[in-house]
Amino acid sequence: MQHLLHAATQFPSIVFVFLLGLLTLYWLLVIVRLAPLELFERDSLKEDHLASTLVSLGFAGVPATLALTVILTIAAALSLAIELLVLRWLPLGLLRIPVGVVVLWGTLVIASPVAAVLCQALHRGLHRYRPFTRRCLLGQTVVVTERQGEGEQALAVIDNEPNSKVKLLSKRDALPMEGERRVLVKYLPQEGAYRSVSEQAYLETRIRLNKLRLNQKHAHSAHYSTSH
Repeated sequence: MQHLLHAATQFPSIVFVFLLGLLTLYWLLVIVRLAPLELFERDSLKEDHLASTLVSLGFAGVPATLALTVILTIAAALSLAIELLVLRWLPLGLLRIPVGVVVLWGTLVIASPVAAVLCQALHRGLHRYRPFTRRCLLGQTVVVTERQGEGEQALAVIDNEPNSKVKLLSKRDALPMEGERRVLVKYLPQEGAYRSVSEQAYLETRIRLNKLRLNQKHAHSAHYSTSH
């Protein structure tokens, strides 16, 4: 027990311990209803923010705070294991800081896909509870089941969850078809409905954005190299 406590207070494990302490306090506030469940959520995936980043990493359908909790818990466990099995036996000295930074990065990289799998296994059960059926669904794939007359409304179910129901609002020139797979991209709180795009269009947009960001990084790197 003493070795575990000592490892938890060493860098980089202390970073995860501190963050998990903040998240524990946050979840206590959620339980007593003094903090919102959707703390980091936005009404749209259009801009770059934490929720949209997590959706791109495979965390669609769960709150960003839940995804962060799972990621940091797994990363903290990995960091503690590395500290106990490897780092504490090495005479690192000042090298502990750069080595710790590498461990921080590596554990987060490993924890992210594992956490995404766990969250995807959980999210079906979460959708039965009302707090998990609003902005948290952005990025979720749905299947259109019914178009309501000639209006702009349609009903859909979450992919592989036939008991779920989602209301879609669309412009008249982009009405969804029955059986079409679409991705929820914007929440309309006043209507309790979502804007959506076709799954293919969503995937193509993500590919274009990734290429654009990659080109911008390369351009920035080239500019930095030529200016120095």
